[in-house]
Amino acid sequence: MIERYLLRYFLAVVDQGNFSRAAAHCLVSQPTLSVGIAKLEQAVGAPLFLRSNQRVELTEAGSRLLSHARRIEREFNLAEQAGAQTAEIQTLRIGLLTSIAGAPVAAAVTACPAEARGRVEFIPGSERELLGRLDAERIDVALTLVRPGAEERYAARPLVEEGYGLALPADHRLAGRETIAAEELAGETMIVRRHCEALSATSRYFVDRGIRPHFAYRSTNDERVMQMVAAGLGVTVMPLGYQWAGMARAALRDFGERRTIGLLHGPRAIPLRDTPPPMLRALAMAFGNI
Repeated sequence: MIERYLLRYFLAVVDQGNFSRAAAHCLVSQPTLSVGIAKLEQAVGAPLFLRSNQRVELTEAGSRLLSHARRIEREFNLAEQAGAQTAEIQTLRIGLLTSIAGAPVAAAVTACPAEARGRVEFIPGSERELLGRLDAERIDVALTLVRPGAEERYAARPLVEEGYGLALPADHRLAGRETIAAEELAGETMIVRRHCEALSATSRYFVDRGIRPHFAYRSTNDERVMQMVAAGLGVTVMPLGYQWAGMARAALRDFGERRTIGLLHGPRAIPLRDTPPPMLRALAMAFGNI
């Protein structure tokens, strides 16, 4: 029989990268953790780690065990927290990816009256920042990108998949077109969204087609980017969920980048995936309608 604490030791080594940090994370001595890992290896009948001076790597048996261990730990958390979680979370802390359009979030808040949503705190951040805050339990839920493996680790709830397209001034010569080819943008001035997760793919797309534009503005603030586009400063590439007065949208021919937006849950908030409070239901409805 494999005891839970052995699986927690195993997961700590995987997540922390070595035995000393894993021991500190589990609040035990390194010899105690090493003995526990040895017991687990004996129970499964195979070595779980390849050890080196710098890091440890999973063996084939360790890789097979990993998904089972994460699922078992998540089920333990659900069993411990079921029925008590909503009462424990006095303030629902929701992380917001900074590259997600604000309009659906505002629509969700409007649709969820104050008496229904309770105490809510929205915390913006990059994808990396939000994942760090989830792991450290500084936020409960994150509205962010859903990557492979997020369902297993964060009980992810995908809400919407969207592509990227061109944003251009409403009075631009190409405004009104459904699709625009990269070659038609030769000589155009462009605006760079420095925080965009598709920035590298966008750069390759234009470089591969011989388009090397002048960049008039670089920003991590999407509202300012859209204001500059609407004012006629230049064009940019951004998720199709963004809309702004005075700004037209069009697809870029052969640009196939897409992203999935959804809710990721921290350790204490995993039960909220299946029984979401009103604010999370409102967000799911708002983004499900993009």
